[in-house]
Amino acid sequence: MSKNRIITLLTDFGLSDVYVGVMKGAIAQINPQLKVIDITHDIPVQNIAAGRFCLMNAYAYFPTETVHIAVVDPGVGSSRRAIAIQCANFYLVGPDNGLFSGVLSQESALAKPSKRIASVELTNPKYWRTPQPSSTFHGRDIFAAVGAHLATGVRLEELGRAIDLASLVQLQIPNCVVTATGIAGYVQYCDRFGNLITNIPEHCIKSNNWSVKINHISDTITIPNGKTYSDSKPGDLVAIIGSDGWLEISVNGGSAQSVLQLQFGSSIEVLFGS
Repeated sequence: MSKNRIITLLTDFGLSDVYVGVMKGAIAQINPQLKVIDITHDIPVQNIAAGRFCLMNAYAYFPTETVHIAVVDPGVGSSRRAIAIQCANFYLVGPDNGLFSGVLSQESALAKPSKRIASVELTNPKYWRTPQPSSTFHGRDIFAAVGAHLATGVRLEELGRAIDLASLVQLQIPNCVVTATGIAGYVQYCDRFGNLITNIPEHCIKSNNWSVKINHISDTITIPNGKTYSDSKPGDLVAIIGSDGWLEISVNGGSAQSVLQLQFGSSIEVLFGS
């Protein structure tokens, strides 16, 4: 039965070149009735971890049966697999490089036995834009086309051979760790405002009396907590729980990343009772 599911796009392509528009054109060639929503095309170039984080924090806001096409693909044209995944209420299409590992970790924790997650390698060229895809643009020739077919009602098993979910590439993203004095974590993403978003979720912070410690170059910086950015003076650091439920370090009216010069993987610690 023909469908018109929503498609989302998340890439590191930017908007100064034609790549995003061409992907949308490839989708429209298959079904011009499909609604395509851009999540973002400003993922830092080839930064799979950033793509993982953004997709993980965006996918749940879309209607049932949405097809999420994500392309942050430094291994394009290599032996890395092209895949599609059917979860309980949505689909994922893109490279098997860990990009989907954040979404899958959340879905696996929520899945009921009757809602098994299934995955396939995209080995059936019938559903590609061309049987001879470019070695540098699978976003156009494979992922956009497959996503459009899925969104139109093609069944997952028609797209290729089934693969074991456990065989999918996982990004090695460590969890935060409870310590004698608080919680140890690290920076997992920096947004365009310079907010440093950590891997410490809100539910781990069970005290109102907490602060964040950073070993910064030769100094140790302690950052107070607040509810909003304006709970600190303009230009001052503040630690808050952001809109996606992660602890983040911010500057009122400025960029915490510029002030602290921290990057992905930089260590931070929440201290209780201080």
